[in-house]
Amino acid sequence: QVKVVESGGGSVQAGKSLKLFCSDSGYIYSRCGMGWYRQAPGKERELVSSINSDGTTKYADFVKGRFTISLDEIQNILYLQMNSLKTEDTAVYYCAAEYRPFCSTTGDHNYWGQGTEVTVSS
Repeated sequence: QVKVVESGGGSVQAGKSLKLFCSDSGYIYSRCGMGWYRQAPGKERELVSSINSDGTTKYADFVKGRFTISLDEIQNILYLQMNSLKTEDTAVYYCAAEYRPFCSTTGDHNYWGQGTEVTVSS
């Protein structure tokens, strides 16, 4: 069983920055990819950004140009740098990882963290 742990959430004012951190307990060379998701109150969980084992990244339109995903494979830490935060970015942010014998083509992450809360005030 792979354990995923994220941290770095908090409360900030709109326009400021915040950085999220995530690490998992799996064997990184068996990992297909990782991603960040978020769920705002009353809304469904949505993909924010993902990174595959080959380094390919993907971003939701609503964060393009503001958020950056990166992975330090030596320390096995996934980052989400969030700049120019908006009030609508307020949500619980989840880190997830995909470990499968055959990687999905759709970034189907199957191990999840407990979430870290981000609150952006005006």
